[in-house]
Amino acid sequence: MKKIINNKDKIVDDMLSGYTKANSDRVKFSQNSKRIILRSHPKSVDKTAILIGNGSGHEPIAMGWVGEGLLDANIIGDIFAAPSGDLIFEGIEIFKKNFGCILLISNHAGDVMNGEMAIELAKEDNINADLLLMYDDIASAPKGSEDQRRGGAGTTFIYKILGALSEEGEEKDTLLSLGRNVRDQTRTLSIAIDSGTSPISGEKIFHLDDDEVFIGMGVHGESGYGRQKISSSKKTIKFMMDKIFDDFHYKDGDIVIPFINGSGATTLMELLVIYNDVEEYLAQYKIKCFKPLVNEYITTQESAGFSISLLNSNEQMRNLWASPSSAPYFHL
Repeated sequence: MKKIINNKDKIVDDMLSGYTKANSDRVKFSQNSKRIILRSHPKSVDKTAILIGNGSGHEPIAMGWVGEGLLDANIIGDIFAAPSGDLIFEGIEIFKKNFGCILLISNHAGDVMNGEMAIELAKEDNINADLLLMYDDIASAPKGSEDQRRGGAGTTFIYKILGALSEEGEEKDTLLSLGRNVRDQTRTLSIAIDSGTSPISGEKIFHLDDDEVFIGMGVHGESGYGRQKISSSKKTIKFMMDKIFDDFHYKDGDIVIPFINGSGATTLMELLVIYNDVEEYLAQYKIKCFKPLVNEYITTQESAGFSISLLNSNEQMRNLWASPSSAPYFHL
């Protein structure tokens, strides 16, 4: 294993220290914890705060998306481990004077358990906070069981769109309703090509033969549709897009926001070839693309692979998606 770190037990804290120093004009630690990243210029208390709790190892999400027009805080756990319920509650407490607070949680067992605990503690303390569960990965549960699916790269649409609308001062219940609508209009499918290595254990996260890919693998190596032989981008994209189209009803004239996310070691060259094939596939159905996001944002260390996320958008979603943000690592 080749990774340039210091003490592996301090890797997350060293990373966060470097991040806040490099972006001190936009982010800072909370007063009481160096596992809570906040905006340097807080949102007005008459607006709803948008927070997320998640494990490390997937950078730049989500610490890199704290900023005006996006997230107000990221509560950060260890490598591939959810932050504790107590720590998430500590993050929520920072916003107890705000008109409302929404905690975004990706649908993974530890994240959900600790997020729900934090919300219970907030309710006991009379804090106006709610949890919004995020899921979009079509390989993790069948059609009709969407609420059993994992959170994938498509949760990005919720972060950005709710962050933008909350900046405009919209009330919490309206934000929650929009978040659920964005979630329901989003589909994601991933492909793994090669594994990264855990910086803690030094072990490969998963194993694939040199001529294999895994369709639908989750960000921690969770199961999906299964293995197949590696093929051209165009054939791979057709297979993946056919799966997405089987799961969601798209129609002539729809406008989708595509997100092609690299998982850590996929070159920009490859990602742009992939986007070209995705756009050509959509064009066959007379579906238009709006401000696509193409880059490595939700990673699993140096794993190779990518995911395709599509948000079937309306005008409000597109306007909010395109609105400005000061988050250090979110660039349209």
